[in-house]
Amino acid sequence: MQIQDLPYPDPGVPDARSGPRFLWWLGRNQMGGQLKALAWGLLHFVAVSALPFCVGFAIEAVVDRSGVRLALTGVAMALCGAATALGDTFLHRAAVTNWITAAARVQQLLARQASQLGSALNRRVAAGEVVAVSTGDVEKIGWFVEAVSRFTAAAVTILLVCAGLVVYQPALGVVVAVGLPVLALAVLPLLPRATRRADFQREKAGRATELASDTVAGLRVLRGIGGEELFLDRYRSASQEVRHAAVRSARMWSLISAIQVLLPGLLLIAVVWYGVRLAREGRITVGELVTVYSSVMVLTYPLRHFEEIAMAYSFSRPSAKRAAAVLSLERVTDVGGSRAAEAPSGDLYDPATGLLAPAARFTAVVCGDPDAAGRLAERLGGHPTEDGPSVLLGGVPLDELPLDCARTAVLVQDKDPVLLSGALRDLLDVPASGKVDAAAALTAAQCEDVLEALVQGSLDAVDPMDARITERGRSLSGGQRQRLALARSLYTDPEVLVLDEPTSAVDSHTEARIAEGLRELRAGRTTVVFTSSPLLLDRADRVVLVYEGAAVAAGVHRELLHSEPRYRAVVTRETEDESALGAALQVEGTSLSGVLKDLENNELEHIEDDMAATEPGFAGPESGFARTEHQEIREEIREEIEERA
Repeated sequence: MQIQDLPYPDPGVPDARSGPRFLWWLGRNQMGGQLKALAWGLLHFVAVSALPFCVGFAIEAVVDRSGVRLALTGVAMALCGAATALGDTFLHRAAVTNWITAAARVQQLLARQASQLGSALNRRVAAGEVVAVSTGDVEKIGWFVEAVSRFTAAAVTILLVCAGLVVYQPALGVVVAVGLPVLALAVLPLLPRATRRADFQREKAGRATELASDTVAGLRVLRGIGGEELFLDRYRSASQEVRHAAVRSARMWSLISAIQVLLPGLLLIAVVWYGVRLAREGRITVGELVTVYSSVMVLTYPLRHFEEIAMAYSFSRPSAKRAAAVLSLERVTDVGGSRAAEAPSGDLYDPATGLLAPAARFTAVVCGDPDAAGRLAERLGGHPTEDGPSVLLGGVPLDELPLDCARTAVLVQDKDPVLLSGALRDLLDVPASGKVDAAAALTAAQCEDVLEALVQGSLDAVDPMDARITERGRSLSGGQRQRLALARSLYTDPEVLVLDEPTSAVDSHTEARIAEGLRELRAGRTTVVFTSSPLLLDRADRVVLVYEGAAVAAGVHRELLHSEPRYRAVVTRETEDESALGAALQVEGTSLSGVLKDLENNELEHIEDDMAATEPGFAGPESGFARTEHQEIREEIREEIEERA
């Protein structure tokens, strides 16, 4: 795989049982690139290590006054130099290719996992964790994968040189052959501590990244409640913990680096001291002494790769562990499905709750628990977070359809939709039926003021479709983001559209217009809206109350208000006492809201007449006087009704 061939047609199925297993899987899947880097690495390291032998032969040729041998040695040195340059060039090329392709494979795996899990990913893994894995962790994993081939080439070269020195000059070669493995293994006792410190640093860094991500995501809210400085102080504290952990980790790695410099120096001193003694005794020649000395000097270069591979592994292991944790998450249902990829149509039915959304109708669902509503919305889209019977669309289980087909048939917009940065035209560049144009979708979602705000914020945009949207739409209010996301869903025009609280951040006047536009634009299509807004509920063809995981009532909004106390408690935000009182009165055939309204109207008529005659500041029933008296009377009437009940 070359860089120009990316992305992979299929990144494969990773072994995500653990971090080391994931690293091993990555290495095996890049075996061709690893072998190529190993071959070029061997050429480079062997050529570099052969130069001392050439120097030794040249010295001996000069001592023996042999011009032919000196010329041959010069040719050999020139070939070694060319091989060194060639091997280094292509080793770097192969290593960078391995690094980038490994990182790209991990990013593709993460992107595929996010696509398959959808909104369930955020429920199971923190957003900051996903950000840390897909950015810094990917680079560290790629670093280790590409470092393996260079380390292997360096280790093989050291073995070859040691064997060559033993054959070339046994007396000094044995000293080098014994000393070099000691140098390579001397830092092993320090690696566990260095790895633990590196893991601790990565943990602190991941925590700081999560905190930063959460702070930036909620910056608008934090400013509104005055909590910006509080969270900034928390991030400062977290960043200082990262700094202290990084310093402690760096101290350990600096100690390892110092040992990697000190021990080869001691070996070099020992070789020179022993070699000089042998030379004075006449047991070795000057050329042999220079050759062994130069070989020890040159071997410090491949020895550095032992330190690098240890550092790369210690840094990549926690990164691979986090990546494996994300990649090991599984959907409750099979992605491939067991049926043909044909989108069904018909009624949408959930056997677990008994919720029925008739085809081509506007169904509103009232659920007192927002989290339960979100989980149910995901179930209706074929994305359950827990085991259970499959949702049926036209009698066909969504779990048995391929994931792409199920998502085409049922589109779910959760309560916190994401807007990607780019032009508004890019936002609406999504698969669509073609029956709804962008202008109609934007109009139905009441996005006129949003378009004006986007044009004003984009200096070079004349056409609103060319206006820029900032990352996650941070420059827009919550209601504006909701409306743009709703317009995108309406433009897609799926067979079944499931909306989870699509107008929770919109004012009541705009919400009323959205409700009407949504009803008109989705006429003849199946639409399910999870909401407790009376404005949306009043325009629905069918309203279903889901209480404690079961559909307990269905009808139209106004009927359910009078006939179902649990529905009224959710929609009108009644307290527990009011709800209990309403249920007691309903047994007697009386409505609490009706009783209160009648009594309040009668009493207010007398109050308004009296206050108009006695209070010069009274300006009608909406004045401050009337509102105060109204509240007091309401409390008195409620107490009286409670006593009667």
